[in-house]
Amino acid sequence: MSSRILAVGTASLREIAKPVGDVHDPVVREQARALTEEIKAFREEHGFGRAIAAPQIGIGKRMIGLALPGWPEVIVNPEIVWRSAERMTLWDDCFCFPEMLVKVERHVSVSIVYTTLEGGVHVKERLPPDLSELMQHEIDHLDGKLSFDHATGPNPFVHRSVFEADLAAFARLVDYFPHTT
Repeated sequence: MSSRILAVGTASLREIAKPVGDVHDPVVREQARALTEEIKAFREEHGFGRAIAAPQIGIGKRMIGLALPGWPEVIVNPEIVWRSAERMTLWDDCFCFPEMLVKVERHVSVSIVYTTLEGGVHVKERLPPDLSELMQHEIDHLDGKLSFDHATGPNPFVHRSVFEADLAAFARLVDYFPHTT
């Protein structure tokens, strides 16, 4: 794990991140650069990872770094503005504990509003399950919550090596399974 990413159990991961006031502030720009560098380094080291919330590297601001086609590299002040009534279970992973997965329950779809570093406000409506679960996970980090807070069912924690050794068995335990089987 990268030395910049805080490990689960770090007290500051439970703090609520503060809104970003001025997206043009040089400090915010430097913090955004740190997020994009960290997501790239993590992906090189671990081979997975689509997003990182600023609190995961000790920045207490409402910022998320993204590695998603068609999205900005960093979004600020994201907020869920709609949640589907339908829910799904899935195996969630996190930069703060890359060796583990947690079975959680999330909304199948959410809509979010966010600001870009250029200052534009955007709305993404009724996201598909893969992006919905990701945004819920990252916004949880901004609110001081972890996947462990959403653990559901019996035996909701699994080591990645055990999970990868029998993907088909773990796929049968959840509603949504984007992992390769």
